[in-house]
Amino acid sequence: MSKSRKSTIEVQGTAIAIVSSSDHDFISLTDMAKKFGDDSLIYNWMRNRNTLELIGIWEQIHNPDFKGLEFETFRKQAGLNSFSLTPRKWIEATGAIGFQSRAGRYGGGTYAHKDIAFEFGSWLSPEFKLYLIKEFQRLKDEENDRLKLGWNLQRTLAKINYRIHTDAIRDTLIPPVVTKQQAMLVYANEADLLNVALFGQTAKQWRESHPDAEGNIRDHAPLEQLVVLTNLESLNSVLIRQGLPQPERLRKLNEIAISQMRTLLADNTMKRLK
Repeated sequence: MSKSRKSTIEVQGTAIAIVSSSDHDFISLTDMAKKFGDDSLIYNWMRNRNTLELIGIWEQIHNPDFKGLEFETFRKQAGLNSFSLTPRKWIEATGAIGFQSRAGRYGGGTYAHKDIAFEFGSWLSPEFKLYLIKEFQRLKDEENDRLKLGWNLQRTLAKINYRIHTDAIRDTLIPPVVTKQQAMLVYANEADLLNVALFGQTAKQWRESHPDAEGNIRDHAPLEQLVVLTNLESLNSVLIRQGLPQPERLRKLNEIAISQMRTLLADNTMKRLK
């Protein structure tokens, strides 16, 4: 499961929370409703026949476990004065994934997938919906710009230093005649040397403690650690050529990692890059 992150946008003077993962964005309907009233607006919107059709079709498209029979029961009742529907009732009855009920004094309430939230915004006010989409897109553009900056800068440096690093390993640590599998064992061993020096654990140890995480330990590293990692790769290649044994290189690289991380974490320039 992807780790979620929370952010906030301001739409016509109203703060609206957004919970995002690598796959989906959920927008707080509770925050949206506050501009025009309270949560009763959400319930009034959901009991509308057109709304019920919309959220039902969305689930049929995106949710293979959606309970269609329960949906048909709700659809037959829609329009009756006695019909009522809440997000929690909808989720529990149909197994819906387009809505989320979150607990908590701050940030709690009803959230909906952005496709559904935009439709709620249109029901509240067409003008509000347009500003909501505009601010949401601005947030996404800013996030993408930060990701591209960190990704492009560090991946470029990593590619250059990786070549220097593996060349030093090939020239110094690997005997002249080895199989490809043997060579890869040496490379993996040296990669974990850097992992232990910087992260305090091997790639395997990180995977065992993060079984649900996507990618590897380096994919989840912050910008500061990625900067130090590229420096360690270059330094390790120099230490390898100098003939230093692995335990001594590990100690030296760890000392350098600690020193550089302290410097970067106190550097305002790094903060501006994020």
